[in-house]
Amino acid sequence: MRKIFIYLSILVSMMANAQENMHPSPPQANPVIIRNTTIHVGNGNVIEGGYILFEKGKITSVGVGDYDAFAPTVIIDGRGKHVYPGVIAASTNLGLVEVSSVRASSDYLEVGDINPSIRSLVAYNTDSKVINTLRSNGILLAHIVPSGGTISGTSSVVQLDAWNWEDAVYKSDNGIHFNMPVLINRPNPLRRPGAEQVDLVKQGLNKIEAVRKFFREAKAYNSETNHAATNLKFEAVRGLFDKSQSFFVHCDLVKEIMVAMDFAKEFGFKLVIVGGSEGWIIADILKQNNVAVILSEPHSMPATDDDDVDQPYKTGAALQNAGILFTICQDNGSGYWQQRNLPFEAGTMAAYGLTKEEALTAITLNAAKILGIDSLTGSLEKGKDANIIISEGDLLDMKTSKVIKAFIQGRELNLDNKQSQLFEKYKYKYSIK
Repeated sequence: MRKIFIYLSILVSMMANAQENMHPSPPQANPVIIRNTTIHVGNGNVIEGGYILFEKGKITSVGVGDYDAFAPTVIIDGRGKHVYPGVIAASTNLGLVEVSSVRASSDYLEVGDINPSIRSLVAYNTDSKVINTLRSNGILLAHIVPSGGTISGTSSVVQLDAWNWEDAVYKSDNGIHFNMPVLINRPNPLRRPGAEQVDLVKQGLNKIEAVRKFFREAKAYNSETNHAATNLKFEAVRGLFDKSQSFFVHCDLVKEIMVAMDFAKEFGFKLVIVGGSEGWIIADILKQNNVAVILSEPHSMPATDDDDVDQPYKTGAALQNAGILFTICQDNGSGYWQQRNLPFEAGTMAAYGLTKEEALTAITLNAAKILGIDSLTGSLEKGKDANIIISEGDLLDMKTSKVIKAFIQGRELNLDNKQSQLFEKYKYKYSIK
């Protein structure tokens, strides 16, 4: 028994030594100015030889040329460097799952089929070790999304420097998430010989009708001034009817997107398509109906055998040319750790039809507009939060990107993380210079 205790003590000690000793940064104390630098505003404009001044967490001035700083301003020489707005990771389960194969560390889905009252925000883990690996690549905010069932619940936007979820919240309960049932019958290779083939389309249509019935009942409930009893599920979707919340529909196929637009028309919802791999086919219809798109995984295989092999790379440009508001995201299944690659995926789209600034806008200002936070962040403009990145190279280029400083609401972040600590540890062990 004593040996077991000793082994456990050693194991706990090793685990403790392997953890980062970082903590959230204190509020900004003094004004900070970044001078003599290239500023990528995030709205398509670039300022060469410019400056950006921020104080008490807000940007107070952005301009060209020298700026007469006043004491006790902190001056950062940005010569030869690039300044960007913080990248926003849309539609992710970051902080809701730590190790996907460990059930105890996964808190991103709920049992049941229709759960609009589930709030992903209260399950968000600010101590996730994954978060720090995103910040060092320039991702400063994230859109936390639940999974499971047909209606998963509400999503929220968080900033990635907080003690707890209450500190992290940037915009709470900004939308309801609907996982569109599959509307195509695919062969099941695991089906036993002679077993009945499940009609997935029929099954999906039945689920869609059940959701439609739910929203009709919710609309009737929310149109009443007094209720004999409170219905939490109906209360949770109240914001959809006054458009204070967005209706996020997760789907890819044209027929599924058309069903989502039919929902939006019937109930007057503000629609956002998440996934949308076939959105480029009906880009004109999406534009006519003012539908935004969170495009899933540009670094992926084509959706169908008939698509061009590089179609996922080109879809962003197709949406941009059609005038559709769009951003990009990782698949919600593994997106919590892959989000660090968002800038590089935007860079790939810049090689397939977008300009570099359009690609940057897609993951900054466009994302902020879709998530309803563009009055606070998404671009480096006076009055917005000082969510700022300084890079020694092109943020969208994997070869040159090196984030050396980052600020969230004016607070300078510690960009250390578990991966960089392990790198330094073994570099020391093997005497690598």
